[in-house]
Amino acid sequence: MKITIIGGSQGTGAQVASLAHAADFEVTSLSRSGTGPDGIRAIAGDATNPAIVADAVARADAVVVTVGGTKGVSQPRTAITESVIAAMKESGVRRLVILSSLGAGESITQLPALMRPFITLLLGKALADHTEQEAAVRASGLDWTIVRPTSLNNRQPTGSWTALRVGEEGKLSGSISRGDLAACILESVTDHSTIGGALGVSG
Repeated sequence: MKITIIGGSQGTGAQVASLAHAADFEVTSLSRSGTGPDGIRAIAGDATNPAIVADAVARADAVVVTVGGTKGVSQPRTAITESVIAAMKESGVRRLVILSSLGAGESITQLPALMRPFITLLLGKALADHTEQEAAVRASGLDWTIVRPTSLNNRQPTGSWTALRVGEEGKLSGSISRGDLAACILESVTDHSTIGGALGVSG
């Protein structure tokens, strides 16, 4: 399987790339630095540049977007995701998984009530960007999945996590290791039951 990761040079994206490569996926990573784990095709460039994104997603079976914020740029996650969606449509690639954040959109209800005002205060701009990013994904007509983690940590992965859709019983709190989040994202790529769904995830 051929997978393209947008934002695969570090953090969760790099761990998705490593796991995909270990699972014998053919991995392409696009990031500003052009770095990535050994054994993958790494492209350096601006993920809002149509030509660069078109090259990165061409011939992919699935695309994963794991980008973070960019200083001085308004809603960078939304802009990049819209660029990726346009390139995917042009290339006929349908499977899209994006990394968002718990608290975006209606997922604020999945947090314990006492945490909601603090999350909104601390992460307001990022959550607004993620909410717009998610809206673009929902309107794309692609086979999409949204993954919304709680806070992240760098502890050793456990191999397990809790994933809930909005409306399912339970609340999500605490944190999840980047390794477990990466495994959840990669599992979602090939799990067609997650298509059209937004998963809140915690460790």
